[in-house]
Amino acid sequence: MHGNASRGDFAANNRLLMIAGIAVVVGALSTVTAYVLLHLIHFFTNLFFFQTVSWVQNSPAANHLGLWIIPIPVIGGLIIGLIARFGSEAIRGHGIPEAIEAILFGKSKMSPKIAVLKPLSSAIAIGSGGPFGAEGPIIMTGGAIGSLIAQHFHLSAGERKTLLVAGAVAGMTAVFGTPIAAVLLAVELLLFELRPRSLLPVAIACAVAGFARPLLLGAGPLFPLQTATMGSLGLVSCAVAGLLTGALSWGLSTSLYKVEDLFGKLPIHWMWWPALGGVAVGIGGYFEPRALGVGYDVIGDLLANHLAISVVVAIVLTKAVIWVIALGSGTSGGVLAPLLMMGAGLGAVLAPIMPGGDPAVWPLIFMAAVLGGMMRAPIMSVLFAFELTHDANALLPLLTASAVAYGFTVLMMRRSILTEKIARRGYHIYREYGIDPLERHFVEEVMTREVATIDADALIADVLLSHFGERQRQRGYAVVRGEILVGMLDRATLLATQESRAAVKVGDLYGANAPVVALPGETCRTISNRLAVHALERLPVVAHAQSHRLVGIVSRSDLVKLSSVSADEEDRREAFQRLPFAR
Repeated sequence: MHGNASRGDFAANNRLLMIAGIAVVVGALSTVTAYVLLHLIHFFTNLFFFQTVSWVQNSPAANHLGLWIIPIPVIGGLIIGLIARFGSEAIRGHGIPEAIEAILFGKSKMSPKIAVLKPLSSAIAIGSGGPFGAEGPIIMTGGAIGSLIAQHFHLSAGERKTLLVAGAVAGMTAVFGTPIAAVLLAVELLLFELRPRSLLPVAIACAVAGFARPLLLGAGPLFPLQTATMGSLGLVSCAVAGLLTGALSWGLSTSLYKVEDLFGKLPIHWMWWPALGGVAVGIGGYFEPRALGVGYDVIGDLLANHLAISVVVAIVLTKAVIWVIALGSGTSGGVLAPLLMMGAGLGAVLAPIMPGGDPAVWPLIFMAAVLGGMMRAPIMSVLFAFELTHDANALLPLLTASAVAYGFTVLMMRRSILTEKIARRGYHIYREYGIDPLERHFVEEVMTREVATIDADALIADVLLSHFGERQRQRGYAVVRGEILVGMLDRATLLATQESRAAVKVGDLYGANAPVVALPGETCRTISNRLAVHALERLPVVAHAQSHRLVGIVSRSDLVKLSSVSADEEDRREAFQRLPFAR
C-alpha cells in the first residue's frame, strides 16, 4: 500500500522544465521561419509570373503570360532537381514523411542543410506554380530547427524528438493559425507516444506560435465561416460524405504512387523528374491557372460558395492531375492545402444534392473528411477545420464525416499517403499504440521471492559441485553475505575464472563495483530495458539501492508472462453472459 501511495500517474522529472523552456524558443523561431517561407513564396511567385521583385502576395492566376506560363514550372522543377542533387536529397517530398522517418529511424537528427534548403526549394516549387501547400515544408523546416537546437544540448533521442515535433507543429500553427489541431497532429502522427515529456513542450511551442502569429501574419481564422445547425438527417449525409472522401483518399494515394513508380522507370536521373512534372503543371496551369500555387484564395472561395459548379469541377480536376504528377516527380511541397482544395471542391459540387444540412457546410465537411481519411488523423482534421473557420455548428458533422472517412481508409488501405512513402524506403511503421503492459506492472508484482542463494564465503570448488553439477536447478544464483547482495553467479562466469578450482571464496570474484540490480518499485519496462542494455537474463531485486538487501529475482521469463496476459485480453472472446431475468 505504501509503495502504491508513492507512485504517480506519470514518469516526470525536472528535465521536463528544461525541455519546455527550450520549446518556447523553438516555437518562436518556427513562427519566424513560417513568416520567411510564406514571403519567399510571394517573392518567387512575383519573380516567375510577374517578373517583379516584390514580397506582396499575388496569385499566379492573375498572370498575363499566355503560353509562356507552361515553361515556368519546368524551370522551377529544374532548379529543385539541381538543389536536391547537389544540396540535399532530403528536400524531395512533402515534408511529413521525412519528419516521421527522422523521428523513428534517424534519432530525430536533422542537418542544417534541411533548415535552409527545404524552405528555399519549396518556395521555388510553389512560386513557380507547383500545386502544393506551405505546411509540409514548414513542418520539416520547423522540425529541423527544433532538432538542431536540441543537438546543442545534452539531450536523449527521445527529448530531441520532442523538440523536433515542437518545431514542426509550431510552424504549422504559424501558417494556419491552428494551435490545437497542430498539437493533435503531433499526437496522431508524429510523437508515437503520449507523455508529459512530449505533450507539454509541444503544446507550449504551439501556444507560443499561436500568440506570435498575429504579430507577423495576422489574426483571426484563415477562412471565417458560419453555417446553420444540421438536422438529424444530416447524420446519414455525413456518413455518405465520409465514404465518398474515403474513396477519394484511396484514389489520390493510389494514383500518386503509381505515378511515382512510372517516374522510377524512366531511363534518366531523378534530378530531371521535377522538370518533367513541371511540364504537366504548366499545361494544367495554362488551361486553369487557379489550380497553380498554394491556392488559399481558391479554398476561401470554395468554402464561401463563390464559384460556379463548372469552374469548381475544372479547378478540382486540374488540381488533382497536376498535383499527383508533380508530387510523384519528387519535387518539394506540402499536401495539406491541395487536399483541402480538392475536398472542398468535391463538397461544393455535391452540396446541392446533399440533404439534411445547410448547403454552405458541405465544402467544409468534405474538406475535413478528405484530410482525416488521407492523413488518418480524424480528430486533428475536425479541429483543423474548426480553427480555420471558427464554425462551431459544424463540429458534429465534421466529426461524423471524418470518422467514417478514417474508418474507410483504415479498412481499405494498408498504409496512408505518409507511411507509404516511408515503406518504399524499407521501413514499416505500425501506428497503433497503447499502454505497454510492462509500463503498467512493477517488479514486486512479478519477481520470484523465494531465491536460491550462494554464500559469499563458500569455496568455488564446492559451489561447482553443489550448484553447477548434474543437479543444477537454475542458470544463475545470487551471491550474498548474510542478506546483502554481493553479485550474480552463473556457470559461464565461474568456468571463465582461472582460479575456479582453487580454494578461493566465491565472494572474492567480485570487486568494488556494485552489481546491476532492480528495485521493487521500478516498472517492468525499466527492467526490460536494463536487461537489454547489459545483455542479462535476470536481475537480483534489492529492497533499497543503498542497503542491497536481497528480496527477489526478476528474469526475462517473468516479463514475458505479462505479454501473455495482454494477449489474453486482446484475443480471448468470452461466452455470452445471460442476464438473471432472462433465465
